[in-house]
Amino acid sequence: MSISTEPIRLVEPAPHHQPQPVAPVSVSLLNGPVEHENWDAYVRAAENGSWFHTTAWMTAVEGAFGHQPYYLQAERAGKTIGVLPLFLVRSLLGGRMLISVPYAVYGGALFDDAAAGQALHAALHRHVQELGVSTVDLRSLTPQFEGGEANDRYVTYRRTLPETAGDVAQWLPRKARAAARSGKDKHALTVECGRHLLPIVWRLYSASMRRLASINYPYRFFELLVKLAPERTLTSVVYYRGHPVAGLLTLLHGETVMPYFVGLDRRYRFTNMSNFLYLSLMEWAVRDGRRVFDFGRSRRDNPGCCDFKRFHGFEATPLGYQRMVAPGAHPPDLTPTSARFGLARRMWPYLPLALTRPLGAWVSRHIPG
Repeated sequence: MSISTEPIRLVEPAPHHQPQPVAPVSVSLLNGPVEHENWDAYVRAAENGSWFHTTAWMTAVEGAFGHQPYYLQAERAGKTIGVLPLFLVRSLLGGRMLISVPYAVYGGALFDDAAAGQALHAALHRHVQELGVSTVDLRSLTPQFEGGEANDRYVTYRRTLPETAGDVAQWLPRKARAAARSGKDKHALTVECGRHLLPIVWRLYSASMRRLASINYPYRFFELLVKLAPERTLTSVVYYRGHPVAGLLTLLHGETVMPYFVGLDRRYRFTNMSNFLYLSLMEWAVRDGRRVFDFGRSRRDNPGCCDFKRFHGFEATPLGYQRMVAPGAHPPDLTPTSARFGLARRMWPYLPLALTRPLGAWVSRHIPG
């Protein structure tokens, strides 16, 4: 869809509030700790609110990558009725982009009614014009604006957890259950949780990303996420004979648990460490009162990742991502499968970690996930 200032019809989500539109809607940029608290309270109550809509994600992205946030808040009579988190990304590879939200699975606007959604969208268009942006990416669960160009490359995997931790193993498909139990019973895998394990998780994660010919995010990003929201993150490591073989940083939002950054030492894949890791997390989540396990998004053209999630009994749900492109502009293709990255991807797994870790952290600033 071309970016313009013309009114646009909304695809309205099921509202979680029903305020009467008796007063005009105003939109302003988020500012100050009190507004941060109001924003986060709104996100927690919103049906499609996520970790990625919170101000903790905003602060971590700004601190680790240097992108400038433009967090739009709609109000009516002093009450927050909608939010739209945005980042201005100045990329050497993609130009000037507004993204909701970079490095995240979910994003887009949350709003109570059509008037709030319309006001947020109008404010978005004003910022597009003022900032000279060529592309807008909205990473919402469902399409929000009719006429937007669909980006159908991604699907997500979510499933309601069983009532008790003891039921989790039986809840998994037979082969996934057997693999996880093999890790525990045959190979005596153990799991430990704690913030002090974060450096181990990042080392495992960055090594895995090199093996997969993908860039890693900086350790600073991991560090900020845990520091800013320690009660909403879980850091865990799996050990085999005292050696760390798998690490995971998990995001917690309301009733949802989302394993987000994972690292595996493939030399120990015979232990079924990944199956054990996720079974352990699912059991922990149920004990902690979580109801939904969110395996996150996958690209449709990444069959290995999609098959692994289906192996655990999860079905794909299309994501409603939308893109808006300025007239005459061409949306950048920053996906790992882009031909422009072909040579780099072939070389990446053979480079030393001492090079790929800092270089990947720098490049990730220009490829906002």
